[in-house]
Amino acid sequence: MKAPTRISIVNGRLVDPASERDRPGGPDSALHVAEGRIVAIGAAPDGFEAERLIDASGCVVAPGLLDLAARLREPGFEYKATLESEMRAAAAGGVVGLACPPDTDPPLDEPGLVEMLKYRARGILGTRLYPLGALTVGLRGEKITEMGQLSEAGCVGFSQAQSPVLDTQVLMRAMQYARTYGFTVWLHPQDPHLARGGVAHAGHYASRLGLPGVPVIAETVALNTIFDLVRETGCRVHLCRLSSAAGLELVRRARAEGLPVSCDVSVHHLHMIDLDIGFFDSNSRVDPPFRSQRDRDAIRAALLDGTVDAICSDHTPVDDDAKQLPFGEAEPGVTALELLLPLTLKWAEEAGVPLTRALGKLTRGGAAVLGLGDEYGRLQAGGAADLCIFDPRESWVVTPATLLSQGTHTPYLGRELQGRVRATIVEGRLVHERDPAVATEARAADRVPEVPLGAIGQRLL
Repeated sequence: MKAPTRISIVNGRLVDPASERDRPGGPDSALHVAEGRIVAIGAAPDGFEAERLIDASGCVVAPGLLDLAARLREPGFEYKATLESEMRAAAAGGVVGLACPPDTDPPLDEPGLVEMLKYRARGILGTRLYPLGALTVGLRGEKITEMGQLSEAGCVGFSQAQSPVLDTQVLMRAMQYARTYGFTVWLHPQDPHLARGGVAHAGHYASRLGLPGVPVIAETVALNTIFDLVRETGCRVHLCRLSSAAGLELVRRARAEGLPVSCDVSVHHLHMIDLDIGFFDSNSRVDPPFRSQRDRDAIRAALLDGTVDAICSDHTPVDDDAKQLPFGEAEPGVTALELLLPLTLKWAEEAGVPLTRALGKLTRGGAAVLGLGDEYGRLQAGGAADLCIFDPRESWVVTPATLLSQGTHTPYLGRELQGRVRATIVEGRLVHERDPAVATEARAADRVPEVPLGAIGQRLL
């Protein structure tokens, strides 16, 4: 059934991070949508008749979230997740646009593959897709892809995902190519040799568990190499999933120097530390690994001082067969599209961060990295009608039944979170709506005992 083209949203609290506007519900906070655009805020335009009225009482009306890292698993890994299931999950999480890495099977290294993926996505009423093209053919790090053709097919940047480019001359040539045409290169800063075989943060806790570690120097060595290449080529680089205090300090210095770099962090790294792997909980196996409390605190500080541009989900659906293994053998990755908003709200509450600033890391921050225009990631008349309506006080328990993603592995299973999306609008179309009157109430049996994060590891130590 076709979604209505004219929508009025009333009684909601308007929060616009771009203008730092936080307007309580009332007549001046009504928002009107037509033909994919916000046509007015406050009074409706003359002659405007809404086909659909949404009462947002008790809810926040904000720009839709933009996620810089979400694996949709198509093509090639449909047994882990499908494009349809993950885009439905994204809409349920208030995400209106997401960047997907190129590590599919085959990788996104040819224009036809990118066009096919975008065509499939257009057939699903949901989130807008921003594919990242492969930086090298087959992600093998040997031959540069035809970036110009991939850009014409719809790629917004170029990445190796988790696959390293061992030959730095190839990486330098790729960055020179990208600089010539104004493309952004997205890099995961981790030296593959120093990180080889590691499955957890290299520290006292991993040693006690007998787990091989990934040292912080694996991140800093890679960052220093990248910054030298940026100085040489002038290429714009986006750094994906920073995880350490030392790495963030290097980024801070590079930005002070004027280097054209941006960076993001995973939302789970705002909360989890190395102790939270507990007794080998494979749901906490991620790459980069959860690091020390000092690193976690540095990430939070870097968000506040502007060093970090955006918070992403790093959504990576993993099937049961690959997760239900010993910690060192389990595949890294967690589901996070539907947790991105509540975990960000949790950080904002704990750190005393205003809602406008917290949401800015999920909206305007991502829009700037993706190179979207001023009409995106903000609430303004004439801007894109990409909206997220959520109840910041609604509590819910994370269970496989409450997640739409095909991947259900997360360290937050059984935990209660606060903040849930009521409706998501993309290009003026209502792509997700949840009726709070019929929402499933969390049962006591769904909950795990409330153990503070890190407590298991503390007891073991």
